[in-house]
Amino acid sequence: MPHPVRTSTSASSDPPERTATFREVFAIGEFRAIFAATALSWVGDYLAKIAVTVLVFNQTGSAGIAAATFAISFAPWLLIGPILTALAERLPRRRVMITSDLVRMVTIGLVALLEMPVPLMIVLLFLTALGNPPYDAARSALTPTILPGDKLVVGVASIQSAGQAAQITGYMLGGYLAAINPRLALGIDAATFAASALLIALLVKRRPAVAQTDERRNLLRETADGFAMVFSTPALRGIALLVFSIMLVGALPEGLGVSWAQTVAPDVGISTGLAQGLIMISPSLGFIVGGLVVGRMLKPETRVRLIRPLAVATPLVLVPALLNPPLAAVCLMGVMVGAFIAGILPATNKLFVQALPNTHRARAFGVMQSGMQLLQGGSIALVGALANPASMVPRIIGLWSLAGVGLVVVVAVLVWPPHERFAAAIERAKALNEAV
Repeated sequence: MPHPVRTSTSASSDPPERTATFREVFAIGEFRAIFAATALSWVGDYLAKIAVTVLVFNQTGSAGIAAATFAISFAPWLLIGPILTALAERLPRRRVMITSDLVRMVTIGLVALLEMPVPLMIVLLFLTALGNPPYDAARSALTPTILPGDKLVVGVASIQSAGQAAQITGYMLGGYLAAINPRLALGIDAATFAASALLIALLVKRRPAVAQTDERRNLLRETADGFAMVFSTPALRGIALLVFSIMLVGALPEGLGVSWAQTVAPDVGISTGLAQGLIMISPSLGFIVGGLVVGRMLKPETRVRLIRPLAVATPLVLVPALLNPPLAAVCLMGVMVGAFIAGILPATNKLFVQALPNTHRARAFGVMQSGMQLLQGGSIALVGALANPASMVPRIIGLWSLAGVGLVVVVAVLVWPPHERFAAAIERAKALNEAV
C-alpha cells in the first residue's frame, strides 16, 4: 500500500493538506462556468447520440450502419486526437474551448436543420466529434490553474460525476425525443454548444498560451513529446498504466449491457430493454455516489492510499459474473465498478497534474484520454466477439475480469512508483513551471 505523496522534501514537517469542500470549489466563478458549460455539452452529446442513431436507422433500416454512426464519436480519439491536443497546446486554452464549441455548434446544427444523405451526415458527425479532443484536453489543462491543491480533486470528481449524470439524463431524454423528433434533439445539442461557448467567453479569464512561439517544433514531434513525457517519467507512467489497466474492464457493463440483458431479463420477467437500461446506468450511478464520497469525506492522503486497492477491486468485483448472477447482482456489480473508478480517477488526476510540467498538460491529457478510449472500445469489441452466443456473456466477462485482476496486481506492485519518485517528479515539475 503506497505512502501519502509528499510535495516537497520537507513535507514531513508540513501539516497535512486539508480536504477541500464543494462550497469552496463552487465559490470559484471560473470553475462554475467550466462545470456548467461541460455538463451542458455532455447532456447534448448523449442526447444526440441516440437521436442520430434513430435518424440513420430510419433512413437506412440498417442496424450496422446505425451502430457505426453511434461509434463515430470515439474515432477522433483513436485516429488524430493526440495531434489535435498538441495543436491545442499552442493556443490559449480558453480560445480552444470556445472555438471547439462554435465549430461543433455549426456542424451538428447542419445535421439538425438540413435533409442530407447518410454519408454526408456521418462526415458532419465526424467533424463534430473532432472538437472533443482539443476541448477536453484544454479543459483538463486549464482546471488545475483555476483549482489549486485539494480543490482540484473535488473539482475533477464533481465534473466526472456530472458527466455520469449527464449520460443518464441525455440517454433518457434522447430516447424520448428520438421517438418524437430526432432533429429536435440534434437542435438542442447545437444549442448546448452555443451556451457552453457563451459561458466560457463571459466568465473565464483570458490567459496566454503556455507554449511559446520560439519553442514550437513540428506538430508530430510535439505530439510525440506528449507520449514521451508520460511514458518516460516513472511517476506518470505508473499512473497511466494503472488507469489503462482498469479501463480494460470498467466499461464492460455499459458496453455489453444489451447482450447481458438477454441472459437476465427472462428470469425476472421484465423486458430486455428495461434490463439493458438498468445495467448500463448502474456504473454511472455508482460513479456519482463514489465521487461524492471520495471527494468530500476522505482526506487527501487517504485517497492516495486507496488508489491501488481500489484499482485491484475494480476488475475483482466483476469476477462473480462467472456464476451468471441475476439482474440485481449484475446492477450491484456495475454500481461498485463505477464507485471504485470514481475513487481512483480524481486522486490519480491530481498526482498526474502535480508531476506534469504545465507546458505539456494538454498533450499529456490527450495521451491519457486516447489510451482510455482505445482500451475501453477495444475491450468491449473483443469481449463482445468472444461472447457469442449471448448466453456466454457472463462467463466471458468473468474470465476477462479475472485476467484483469492479475494485470492490475502486476502493475500496482511492479510499476507503481514509491512515494519518493512521486515527490521527486512533483518537485521537478514545480521547478520547470517556475522557470517558464
